[in-house]
Amino acid sequence: MPMRIQRALARAGVASRRKAEALVESGRVTVNGTRAEIGQVVDPERDKIVVDGRRVGAPVAEQWIVLNKPAGVMTTRSDPRGRRTVFEFVPPVAGLTYVGRLDYLTEGVLLFTTDGAAAHALMHPRGEVERTYEVTVHGDAPAAVRAARRGVVLHDGPVDLHDIEASPVDAGRWVLRVTIAEGRNREVRRLCRELGLSVERLVRTRFGPVDLGRLAPGESRPLTAREHARVRELITLQR
Repeated sequence: MPMRIQRALARAGVASRRKAEALVESGRVTVNGTRAEIGQVVDPERDKIVVDGRRVGAPVAEQWIVLNKPAGVMTTRSDPRGRRTVFEFVPPVAGLTYVGRLDYLTEGVLLFTTDGAAAHALMHPRGEVERTYEVTVHGDAPAAVRAARRGVVLHDGPVDLHDIEASPVDAGRWVLRVTIAEGRNREVRRLCRELGLSVERLVRTRFGPVDLGRLAPGESRPLTAREHARVRELITLQR
């Protein structure tokens, strides 16, 4: 399938797309014996792509994986402080990238794919892909829910809140179920702080059509055929 050279390199597991661009710019990549250019369209199945004198294989077949990210794990490929990363919990698939991020302490659904363009499309604000979170909080949750339904504006804009409800756990402790359709940095934590609530635990239970279900913390699985089809539908609608 034809694609841009930097995507072909990323899909083949040579480097991230940004680093692949740097490889091309530095003249380390050739296509059929000619120096490659940024944005050049290639067919990895037919063209001879070479990086630093070594031929690059065809891209791996598109894969989608869901991880139940544990707390205390970084959403990154490597961490200079030596903390665990999400890639320690998923199969070592060439070209695999995560779809968005969950912060260090947040748990739950995190998608991975070998299709970087699809990952970008899912995260684009125009897609309005719903994310659902269960948040264990301390404080006056019923008052917070009423305030949230009236609208909350954070320093980087209003929260696109699709649903919010609260269930009691014990005295002063509640579980909020929050559904939003955007992925701004630490948005749910900031929403709770704005509402006067203290967060004890934050779990993303759904991203688009993919539910956490009974997947244990630290476990991963391929998307089902139905989940994959619905994810592709979301991506198609955005293109």
